[in-house]
Amino acid sequence: MNNMSPQLQNQIAQFQQVQQQLQVTSNQKIQMEAQKREMERTIEELGKAEGDVYKNVGSLLMKVSDKEEVKNEIQESIETMEIRIKSLDRQEKGLREKYENLQAVINKSLGQGTE
Repeated sequence: MNNMSPQLQNQIAQFQQVQQQLQVTSNQKIQMEAQKREMERTIEELGKAEGDVYKNVGSLLMKVSDKEEVKNEIQESIETMEIRIKSLDRQEKGLREKYENLQAVINKSLGQGTE
């Protein structure tokens, strides 16, 4: 392994970097999807809620006078979250493609190609 070409060493370094980026991006996407599901459940529960409704404002819990306004705020947050998730999905697909290409090049260089 000590006699690897500088080009192959560079490709391996790139591969490791892409692998890390892919992992971070995938984790971010999973977290955002979980937050989105939580917001959707919140809207469902808000629709069922009778009586007073409260929301967090900083470190305070404030009574809400207009449930529809809160519902609309949450819906806007969901829409923003969906845009972010789609962006992360595109980024993840691009990184996965780059990852697979680098993996194929490295395997071929190491004589493990399937071609």
